[in-house]
Amino acid sequence: MITYSFSFKKYFFFFFLLLFAIGGAQKKFTIVLDAGHGGNDIGTNRRYSDLGTVREKDITLSIILKLGNLLEKNKDYKVIYTRKYDEYPSLSERTTLANRSKADLFLSVHVNASPASSTGTNGTETYIQGPNQNRTNLEVAKAENDVIYLDEKDRQMFASYDPKSPESLIALKIQQSKYLESSLLIGSLVEENFSNRDKRYSRGIKQADLHVLRMNAMPSILIETGFVNNYDDASYLSSDKGQREIAESIYDAVQKYKKALERNGGDISQPKIADNKPEEKPLKNDFRILLMSSPMKYAGSDPALKGLNYILTMKENGMYKYYYSTTNLASVRDNNLKNAKDAGFKNATSISFIPNQKLGIGYYTLEIAVSDQKLSSNSYMLNTLKDVKRDKINGKFYYTYGRFTTLEEAVNTQKELEEKGIKNTVIEKVFK
Repeated sequence: MITYSFSFKKYFFFFFLLLFAIGGAQKKFTIVLDAGHGGNDIGTNRRYSDLGTVREKDITLSIILKLGNLLEKNKDYKVIYTRKYDEYPSLSERTTLANRSKADLFLSVHVNASPASSTGTNGTETYIQGPNQNRTNLEVAKAENDVIYLDEKDRQMFASYDPKSPESLIALKIQQSKYLESSLLIGSLVEENFSNRDKRYSRGIKQADLHVLRMNAMPSILIETGFVNNYDDASYLSSDKGQREIAESIYDAVQKYKKALERNGGDISQPKIADNKPEEKPLKNDFRILLMSSPMKYAGSDPALKGLNYILTMKENGMYKYYYSTTNLASVRDNNLKNAKDAGFKNATSISFIPNQKLGIGYYTLEIAVSDQKLSSNSYMLNTLKDVKRDKINGKFYYTYGRFTTLEEAVNTQKELEEKGIKNTVIEKVFK
């Protein structure tokens, strides 16, 4: 009897330890770290006389290994790498690994590049999964998605996927609703650290339809750590100091993210960070941030706009006015104003727009072209659009299209023209 009791206690003790160990293992926060590109896929790159060839695949791997080392020192985390060497895992292999691991978070690190004519473009930006918001995001999406053609598995998996089809957009919105809030939270924390800790220019959070994010059943972000064709960024990214700071900023963001989830009951899909705050009510009017007024017409990618997206250009009395973003929430309006001033527009101010307000005097039209010479009769714009108006002012020919009573009508028509390939149009307010 005594022997049985002792044996029972002994086995119960070991059984308890086993349960404790399993329970502890289950509590580990699993993170998949993805170093973009690799192997034959070099990624974006640029050669400098003093830096040598700066290659995306090398930078991403170095940052990921440094980040992984920080995470592995913390017993709360389980780290899984899509690659730890100079090899190329297909996109399907990366996402399958993450999903089979039932990871809590997927972090993909990349290096950006701008068009050859925009070497002044710099800074960081973090992408979360979503429909393309603008053409700048679309170019990033194309660059990152192009690697699917390197691997036969990827070709098979993604062959039937059309990101523009109604079915794909519906599925995307369903998935977004599940992980968007969490992805937005971790992405915001990362970009906040890049800006505040590392004193780098943050280009903010953006949405794009990226395959490496779309296939993941967990919150996922893709971090563009800088521009390889900007010398200052390239120098920072290729240095041990720069890579270490980036890794530390991401690690700190992960720590804050995990704590935020724990405060909200560990709800990975929809952390409720501000439960103690009253729900913000929309304002009656929309607000845009007026960046500047200029006699010059700038395209959306022009360096004069400091890399800001969601720009609405309006022309009034011969001056072009550049408005940044739009919202009917006071908190977002104030944050947009801060972003504009941080980008260098110190005189930026918020302007109120009454939704669907009809002009009492005058109308809106679209300035579709400005030229020193008359457009050819074979012009795509003239052959595509009917009733285009032409005026000659101070030796230049101005072509305008349409007549709208509300700003919203003009914006919608502007989008329709972009889909037809007629870009860089400007909404003009005519006082007549």
